[in-house]
Amino acid sequence: MPEMHLPWLELSVLIPLLGALWVGCLKNRDVARTHAIIACALTFLCAAGEWIDFNSLHTFEAHDHWDVLDAVFHKDVFVVDELSAPLLPLGAMLYLMTVLTTLRTKVNRFSFGWTLFSEAVLLATLSCRDPWLIITLLTIATIPPWVEMRVRRQATRFYCLHMGAFIVFLVAGQALVPEDASALNPPVIAGCLLTAAALLRSGVTPLHCWITDLFEKVTFGTALLFVTPMTGAYAVIRLVLPIAPDWALQSIGVVSLFTAVYAAGMALVQHEARRFFCYVFLSHSSLVLVGLEMATPIGLTGALCVWLSVGISLLGFGLTLRSVEARTGRLSLNTFHGMYEHTPILAGLFLLTGLASIGFPGTVGFIGTELLVEGAVGVYPLVGLAVVLAAMLNGVAVVLAYFRVFTGTRHSASISMNCRLSERVTILILTALILGGGLYPQPGVSSRYHAAAVLMAHRAGKELDPETEKHPYEAVSVGEASANEGSTEAPAGH
Repeated sequence: MPEMHLPWLELSVLIPLLGALWVGCLKNRDVARTHAIIACALTFLCAAGEWIDFNSLHTFEAHDHWDVLDAVFHKDVFVVDELSAPLLPLGAMLYLMTVLTTLRTKVNRFSFGWTLFSEAVLLATLSCRDPWLIITLLTIATIPPWVEMRVRRQATRFYCLHMGAFIVFLVAGQALVPEDASALNPPVIAGCLLTAAALLRSGVTPLHCWITDLFEKVTFGTALLFVTPMTGAYAVIRLVLPIAPDWALQSIGVVSLFTAVYAAGMALVQHEARRFFCYVFLSHSSLVLVGLEMATPIGLTGALCVWLSVGISLLGFGLTLRSVEARTGRLSLNTFHGMYEHTPILAGLFLLTGLASIGFPGTVGFIGTELLVEGAVGVYPLVGLAVVLAAMLNGVAVVLAYFRVFTGTRHSASISMNCRLSERVTILILTALILGGGLYPQPGVSSRYHAAAVLMAHRAGKELDPETEKHPYEAVSVGEASANEGSTEAPAGH
């Protein structure tokens, strides 16, 4: 396996971990925020360096430069491939922008130490492929929200019940997976347990109530960081997709499709901004699982593209609501707030990110949504119709929420509510990513299509061509991907 030139993966995990220990010892919250921003910025640079270094190798996978953990576990622990390569900088950017946009009114409620610890766990999860290490890290990731609930004196029984079931299903399912398990020789009971764990962590209906409860009981930033990276989808790809039978994937697709439409409809009738965002996110994250279930080149490519676009767009969408909350308190959608005159930049970002999440033309979500719909129609025509229906309902919900928050009345304020410098920088970066990815989508689509082809090859039990690994693969355009749809073998049953 090729080796990257520098230890990017270890550094991206070590920096936030050490930062968490340091920030946790600081008494001054403003100083803690500054140091947390520095740690998150350095982590993002390492994650971005990993992506650039990996692309320069022109290979399917590569391990890190250091071999400290490899000697302990007698295997490559930190490995990056075409699936996880862009997810690492995306996750690091999520944490950086959340910490960067945390205003002084929130610093006493938001734990920077636990946030950095969560970032280290997330990046470690995305950097490894060993099933038991992934399960261990997914288990550890459930601790910080629980700690915050305890500190805020909130009831944790509901959260513990769901996360406890999630962990039990993961451990029991993986323990029953034999060494020769594959999609052609699937372990039935293990597949059921792992599928149930993935659905529970992803918050599909009717197992989604813990997510709405989480948004009610922890800070908006903590809830946003726990759900937005979509580690449930990552668990599906690493733990379920390689060994699950076709019926298991179909069950994920059916339940996820129902969740996408149901959550979009629920977003229309919410009276509280946090619950509204929660249902919008559930609808979009479920669409990713729908694409994973189709297991065709176009459908899987669309799902991976939507994964990235939703991560970017809903990050900005959630941070916008969080910034408005920091100025006004929790938002009710029963009345008009008229915040546009005070925060016109936030209003623009709210509308841009909301429309990008539903695949508005010219934004980063457009191509991914189109590929997802095309792949769904090619396999199940009614599924494509349901995907379009979910996008339509989400679009209406976003526009209605925009009118409620930013228009309809004049808001009186005795202090300035203008955007701070950190918020302006975040808005500029997100706008560039959303519009740049929409106007020039070819590199991202080519990378996601090739990652989808590799995932399908592994699922079908095919070995990758060593000669292909040694040379750069040719960029695959959207048109070529469509043309190749029929030539790539899909799993039996589709």
